[in-house]
This record gives sequence, structure tokens and C-alpha cells, in this order.
Amino acid sequence: MTNHKTRLAAFCSGTGSNFQSLYSAINERGLPAEFALCLSNRSECGAISFAEQHGIPTLHLSEKQYDTYEAFAEAMFKALQKHNIKYILLAGYLRKVPESVINAYACKILNIHPALLPKFGGHGMYGINVHKAVLEAGEKESGATVHYVDAEYDKGPILLQRKVPVEPGDTPESLAARVLKCEHRLYPDALEILLTGNIS
Repeated sequence: MTNHKTRLAAFCSGTGSNFQSLYSAINERGLPAEFALCLSNRSECGAISFAEQHGIPTLHLSEKQYDTYEAFAEAMFKALQKHNIKYILLAGYLRKVPESVINAYACKILNIHPALLPKFGGHGMYGINVHKAVLEAGEKESGATVHYVDAEYDKGPILLQRKVPVEPGDTPESLAARVLKCEHRLYPDALEILLTGNIS
């Protein structure tokens, strides 16, 4: 059995809403790709459930399952090889990808971050923490960034970025909701650029 679709892996830790938006966009836009693996550090989460419902192979992979970090990293790499993965899309994955995997998939791992990098990135800057920091800094705008993943948190080259206004009276939760809507459009656009070199 052969097909010419680019095989993708989604790495998730939670509900997987960005994973779901990417899955939908592939079908709606007719992109030449398919999800061939959903990997999570949690045995049960929304992303795993979504993948199982849609016939996408799933894998629970955690450092706690292995005696050494190197064994964990090797297991991750072997799983990616087994499923013939070309690109990895981090979608709410709250663990650092092992450096050996990053090196093996250089320029083939994307992440989405809920702020306008290089601002408000780095260790501990995820989820609601980011939006709190944006509001505490008095920023007039925030947004979302899709970037390539390298060995440092949120430091890889930026592929695509889009701004979202900070509204008067915003709470971290209200800003998070507005940014998430932006993410659900931005990540598919970035994937389309990655796959085709252009955007519809």
C-alpha cells in the first residue's frame, strides 16, 4: 500500500484542540498530509481520545516508563521511524523534546506558542502563565507564533505569526480564549506553507 501523503505526528499533553484544528484543515483544504501518530506523555487526554476516534495510531510515552532519559529518547525516535514520520507538530505538548530527536528531525518540528515570540517565551511560559505575563507587562497586543523547534525553548526560527489585540478589561482567561481562536487558524496556515510553500 503506497500513498504520497506526508506523514505527520502530533505531540500533545491535553485536549489537543490545535491537533483537532490541524486534522480538520488537512481534510478541508485537501492538504497532501495525514496524521500517522499521536504521541502523548499522558495515557489519557483529549488528544488521545480524538486520535482513537479517527483511527490515528496513538502512543503514551513518558520518561517515567524508562530507567534512563536516553532510553526514553531512543523509544521516541524508534516510534517516529516505525510510523515513517516526516514532520512533528507540537500541539500543547508540555515536555521538552529530547535533543537527539530534535537533531534527527532538524527543521522538521513545529510548535505553536500563544504569544508574539521572542517576547514571553522560554521555560515556564506556557498556558495561562503566558497570558498573565502579557497583561502584567501592559502589552497592547499579543498573538500566536508558529516556529521551528530547536534545543532551546521557544528560540527556533519563526515560520508564521499573527497579532491579537489586548482588549480593555481583559483577564488572562479572556485573552487566552481570543489567542486560541487565532492559533486554530494560524497553525493550519503554517502547515500549509510547510507542505506546499504557499497559503490558500
